[in-house]
Amino acid sequence: MTASGAHELVVIGASWGGLDALRSLLRALPGDLDATVAVAQHRAPESHPTAFRDLLGAVTVLDVSDAHDKEPLRRGTVFLAPPDYHLLVEGEHFALSTEAAVSFSRPSVDVLFESAAEAARERCVGVVLTGANDDGARGLARIRELGGAAIVQDPATAERYEMPRAAVKAVPDAHVLPLDEIAGALTALCGTGKVARV
Repeated sequence: MTASGAHELVVIGASWGGLDALRSLLRALPGDLDATVAVAQHRAPESHPTAFRDLLGAVTVLDVSDAHDKEPLRRGTVFLAPPDYHLLVEGEHFALSTEAAVSFSRPSVDVLFESAAEAARERCVGVVLTGANDDGARGLARIRELGGAAIVQDPATAERYEMPRAAVKAVPDAHVLPLDEIAGALTALCGTGKVARV
């Protein structure tokens, strides 16, 4: 993997089984992770507005926040795509969009990943977790194409294998890791201890 501290933006995509996978992953990340984390998890439009954030926030020492339009990226914080909105990275800010669903989903993992790839290029890490469709595969390929790192949950450890399997097919050189090893890989890629720097 690339030298520690080279990556500043981590984008994570999940669908079916994602809540448990995200709780496990975020629980293991250090509070001084030197990166911004953004998550696109498939959720129903009528989802309770704060339940997902509260469930994740309860297990991690990182700040967990729903992303807002034009909000600056902030290291040491996990930003969540709100229900029924695409989350994009535009330069050093987030953007929200209500454009049509992609892969039957809004938020779409591909939308987040592709925008993050363009914004952060080699400083980006894409992570595909459990899910029952192929959302995220195209976006992860774009991250790799522009020099970023790609991590995929080992399909054998996923509640649903379809999403990670599609990602591995699209990005054959991705790091395929059991869920319990992904946090360590992210920490190695991003480094720690500098979250106060904006």
